[in-house]
Amino acid sequence: MEKIWWKEAVGYQIYPRSFMDSNGDGVGDLNGIREKLPYLKELGVDFIWINPVYESPNVDNGYDISHYQEILAEFGTMADFDQLLVEAHQLGIKVIMDLVINHTSDQHEWFTEAKKSKENPYRDYYIWRDGIDGKPPSDWQAIFGGSVWTYEETTDQYYFHAFAKEQPDLNWENHQLKQDVFVMISWWLDKGIDGFRIDAISHIKKDAFHLPADLENIAARYQNITGIGDYLKELKQVFDSYDIMTVGEASGVTAEEAEDWAGHDGYFDMIFEFEHIGLWKKQQDKQFDIRSFKQALSRWQYALDGKGWNALYMENHDVPRSVSVFGCDGEYREISAKALAMMYFFLQGTPFIYQGQELGMTNMKFSSIDQIDALDSKHIYQELLNQGKSEKEALTVISQTTRDNARTPMQWDASTYGGFSESEPWLVVNPNTQQINAAEQLEQPDSVLHFYQQLIRLRKESQALVYGHFEELLSEDEQLYVYLRSAEEEQILVLVNLSSESADYQLPKAIKQLDKEWQLLLSNLPKAASQLEMTGTLAPFEARAYRFKGK
Repeated sequence: MEKIWWKEAVGYQIYPRSFMDSNGDGVGDLNGIREKLPYLKELGVDFIWINPVYESPNVDNGYDISHYQEILAEFGTMADFDQLLVEAHQLGIKVIMDLVINHTSDQHEWFTEAKKSKENPYRDYYIWRDGIDGKPPSDWQAIFGGSVWTYEETTDQYYFHAFAKEQPDLNWENHQLKQDVFVMISWWLDKGIDGFRIDAISHIKKDAFHLPADLENIAARYQNITGIGDYLKELKQVFDSYDIMTVGEASGVTAEEAEDWAGHDGYFDMIFEFEHIGLWKKQQDKQFDIRSFKQALSRWQYALDGKGWNALYMENHDVPRSVSVFGCDGEYREISAKALAMMYFFLQGTPFIYQGQELGMTNMKFSSIDQIDALDSKHIYQELLNQGKSEKEALTVISQTTRDNARTPMQWDASTYGGFSESEPWLVVNPNTQQINAAEQLEQPDSVLHFYQQLIRLRKESQALVYGHFEELLSEDEQLYVYLRSAEEEQILVLVNLSSESADYQLPKAIKQLDKEWQLLLSNLPKAASQLEMTGTLAPFEARAYRFKGK
């Protein structure tokens, strides 16, 4: 079997603004990341994915890029980036950048030129249409709220934006635009970075604009549209010239399409899909639907088993903290954080850890809308007020669903600002940093942090956990996620109780397999049975993995 570095690797996502502030201005920066490289090495990760650090007006926290080949001053300089790249590589840590090529900032030179006239050479780098009877060209809605069209009076036309009006979409129909984008990509790869996470890439193809909006899925007309593969094959040709890893953010892509996107000859090495984690929620789910969650994960496992590769994750910068959503941020916080970790980490694919996830960081209980920075959350808050909700009711919804839950500063120690900065940070620090922080967990052998270290070590030592086939057991169970990972001379059985109630189980007879003895590999509770029992009970949020070695 061909060994590929990114299949055997574990990644760590860094949201630079909230990771570590090295100069005391309240904003995380590149030198802060560099300062914490030894921590990441000790954790055991193989690569870091850094959210955008390019020059930007920061309307959408760096996802509105005004210059692709410059570093935003508050993050540092290009020399700082180059030094980070050198030191990361010296420690054996690869560096993955965020690539935002669905849209730019409205302050990018391409767009400032495009606005000047219909004849400007850059005009066709973006999508422009005439209005209809003084109204926008269509009734489509943007992901961040409002129309996808914004009027530009200089040329009396509207431009298209899937997200904020300050983020005009690029026109992938234009050959010269694509060539400029590809040159920029090669510039970064020639610098020596190790790959890209490609933002919002399933949005680069648009449907016919005369079609009506889809009220069920506002992005339906500009998400995974037929013909997008033509663009993605051109992009892949650029990537294929380098030994890199690519992971596409692919909302709207289904498991049935998985092989096209993340198969052995897919557009990307792997993709982030969203069937198990919903994006852009306007309200919190009333109850965690464990069966639907399992079905979504298993569907992707089967779709790519032997045919491609999954990107495994439970958190990122766009969703609330997983322990607060899928686990318990009260009595069972540590146990459920470990259960969720084992549950996703031992699936087939490359695991990504989001900063603070390895500590079991939780959602923040925001006390005022003024503490919220996320653009979409502010818009939803206003929507809720317009619907008649009180400020308290609206804030409750926002507090549960806002992306800022994942963006509060990293909790390094128990100090006022969590060891993130010496001055007040750009976003409020969760006060539970006094109980949940890296400094204390490094000293506690049974901490969530040390559990993640164990998961990483075990995965690196196991053929079955990296390359083994996936098979779900007890798929109808309402509480347990049970699955088997099988390689030629090793099998690993994972049993996780995803609920806050005890759960009985009875394994199928095939698991016993005559004289096979399954030995406990890892558990998140201290008194787990050392040998597998065919029937038994798992405590709330209990997780166990058993291993059998031999044919």
